[in-house]
Amino acid sequence: MILNWLRRFMYGRYGTDQLDIALLVLYCVILVIARIFGLISLSILALAVVVYALFRMLSRNIPARSKENQKFLSIWYKIKGWFTKRKYRLNDRKTHRYYHCPSCKQTLRVPKGKGKIEITCPHCQRHFIKKT
Repeated sequence: MILNWLRRFMYGRYGTDQLDIALLVLYCVILVIARIFGLISLSILALAVVVYALFRMLSRNIPARSKENQKFLSIWYKIKGWFTKRKYRLNDRKTHRYYHCPSCKQTLRVPKGKGKIEITCPHCQRHFIKKT
């Protein structure tokens, strides 16, 4: 009975998305920091974050909420991609070296331990010599 009421209530509303989940995680982090340091201002900020997340979930303006989520995801994937690249580079540090092309600045991955080699950039076809 309550489940049917909730379904009817949420019909036509936006619901949750990745931005809402990120806001709820941010709420938890801010709340923990506020409790550790006893800062009331951070508790108020945490409350504002959770109220905004609830507003987004219950909103009927689906195109606007979707646009907000897409903007968040475009920023999030850039940040996530940067950390992913660093992770792969860290895993490859024993077997490969990374260089930047002098003309187009593209990152090139070459195997380590080959001595001096001529590297050809696949993007601009420039040749340069580096020690691996």
